[in-house]
Amino acid sequence: MTEPATIALRTGVELIRATAPFDAERPWTSWRLLIVTLFILAGLLALALFSPMWPVQILAGVLAGLVQVRLFIFYHDALHGAIFRRSRVAYGLMTLVGIYMMSVRSVWRESHDFHHQHNAKLASSGIGSFPIMSLAMAQRATPGQMRRYRLLRHPATIFGGYLSVFLLGMAIGPFVRDPRRHWSGPLAVLVHVALVGVIAWQFGWVGALAAVVVPSAVATAMGSYLFYAQHNFPSMQVENREGWNFTTAALRSSSMFEMGWLMRWLTGNIGFHHVHHLNHRIPFYRLPEAMAAIPELQVPGRTSWRIMDVIACLRL
Repeated sequence: MTEPATIALRTGVELIRATAPFDAERPWTSWRLLIVTLFILAGLLALALFSPMWPVQILAGVLAGLVQVRLFIFYHDALHGAIFRRSRVAYGLMTLVGIYMMSVRSVWRESHDFHHQHNAKLASSGIGSFPIMSLAMAQRATPGQMRRYRLLRHPATIFGGYLSVFLLGMAIGPFVRDPRRHWSGPLAVLVHVALVGVIAWQFGWVGALAAVVVPSAVATAMGSYLFYAQHNFPSMQVENREGWNFTTAALRSSSMFEMGWLMRWLTGNIGFHHVHHLNHRIPFYRLPEAMAAIPELQVPGRTSWRIMDVIACLRL
């Protein structure tokens, strides 16, 4: 009786090449999914504005915020070149989405592209992501550095991403650092404030809260925590510059965020984050397909929305 053949696990360039068949965009699928998402979002925002009952308005705003997370994934994938690769219409539309969500192109490209190229490197973990310290780094840190570190990783900072991560971190901070390059950050804040003011004038303050503030607060809170937990989970690995390599960082430093079908839809499959980090040009709707087809992608570190998993991530 012969032993079954052992499958040799691929690494490095060979593994990245194995994902190439899945980075082919299906343009009609991209547009169809975007149009459906925009229609659902528009319907919820209309309900938030026009419902005669304020509890329904607020509930509609919460649901709109969840759908805005999905809309952000279209923006995220478009800037990665995974979808809408040659569409000027989509380029303009995604630029507006970035302004609407206070995550303008210049800032997102600068910080997020760096994050993908340096994911889980200890020395540069705080650029485009939440900072990470080893115990040795913490022992060398000054009290002020430790206070800043704890503040940046505090649950209030994460779930208060509306102000901390997006308004200050993505719009105002980059402008202060480089006004010429990131001038559109304050523009996005002005647009956001103007939306609140105009809607409050036309529909009242409840309408402004339900249609702008609540959706933004929900979307940024969920988005900030997702980004945190995708790179801060109990089994993750980090390396110094000498021990770091791209594929190991993708597979061992980026989580598989387990969700039910509805949350997968709302988050645009971003829970398949290890697959996304291995090949960021795979459209979000093909990430599950790639994971199912490639054995090396099927044993990632995992987390979920279960309360104990959330607590475990926040304790790190």
